[in-house]
Amino acid sequence: MLVYLIRRLINVVVMLLVVSAVTFGIFFMVPKLTGSDPALLYVGKIADKAAVEGIRHKMGLDKSITEQYVLFVKGLVVGRDYSTGVDVTHCSAPCFGYSFKTEREVWPVLLDRLGVTASLAAGASVIWLLFGTATGVVSALRRRTLLDRITMTTALAGVSLPIYFTGMLASAIFVYQLGWFPHDYVNLTDDPVAWFQNLVLPWITLAFLYAATYARLTRATLLEVLGEDYIRTARAKGLNERRVIGKHALRSTLTPILTVFGMDLGALIGGAVLTESTFNFRGLGYEAVAAISSSDLPVIMGVTLFAGFFIIIANLLVDVLYAVVDPRVRLA
Repeated sequence: MLVYLIRRLINVVVMLLVVSAVTFGIFFMVPKLTGSDPALLYVGKIADKAAVEGIRHKMGLDKSITEQYVLFVKGLVVGRDYSTGVDVTHCSAPCFGYSFKTEREVWPVLLDRLGVTASLAAGASVIWLLFGTATGVVSALRRRTLLDRITMTTALAGVSLPIYFTGMLASAIFVYQLGWFPHDYVNLTDDPVAWFQNLVLPWITLAFLYAATYARLTRATLLEVLGEDYIRTARAKGLNERRVIGKHALRSTLTPILTVFGMDLGALIGGAVLTESTFNFRGLGYEAVAAISSSDLPVIMGVTLFAGFFIIIANLLVDVLYAVVDPRVRLA
């Protein structure tokens, strides 16, 4: 198990370097290849030449590509002082860049927005995982019954309807017409009860979309597993149906569910763009949309790196859970 974890951690480090290199290339090398100046993309075309040259020097854009990438990675790890353009090794936090348009460092902005996105993703993921999996199991065990048709029709509707439609419809009914839920985000540390009340409707709306996918995936996978030879052998040995389903069938069904769950959760923590925009929650997704609208490249780059980091970490956790669920994975 230890060797397996070491291999996975090495893969994570390599993937993080790959993500940083690709992000660096997109935001620093591609503009040069297309004849643009990255400094102009950061400060805008209306800036005078002296200001552009100053920004180019502070960001190290007057150095070679290799030196720029080294400074970029060092800035992510130990921080960087963009007021002078030199690295500082005493920073307590990494530096994802400096927005010359809002005159703010990107790292504190992302940390401030992360709480909103993480709260939204955590609650919704628990709901969609529990209800989606449970619905899929019940539907598979009651195949071709009325219950199966109702649940799968509902799941099809959940997959088909976009989040901005269900979100706006839910807000119009339960917030503005019935007044059952508030509509503003409150920090967990400020008021836990208000934090929960404000997130219930976004959680349910977002979970409805994902739970539908998990229900269909669980049903299809479980039906396939129930036709395997070892399931028939377990039943032939006289094991009761609950033990056959719970211990044998569901354990094999969890593997594809864990794969999809890791990717969905990682991507969602990286920014639930449509959900946050629909409910006007100022999380990472909302910040990304605002940055794209104003062409604030440092913020866009920071959100991109954040999203890539969370997806990689989520996949690492999935790999570890694979080893727990299926010992053959860590022994392969």
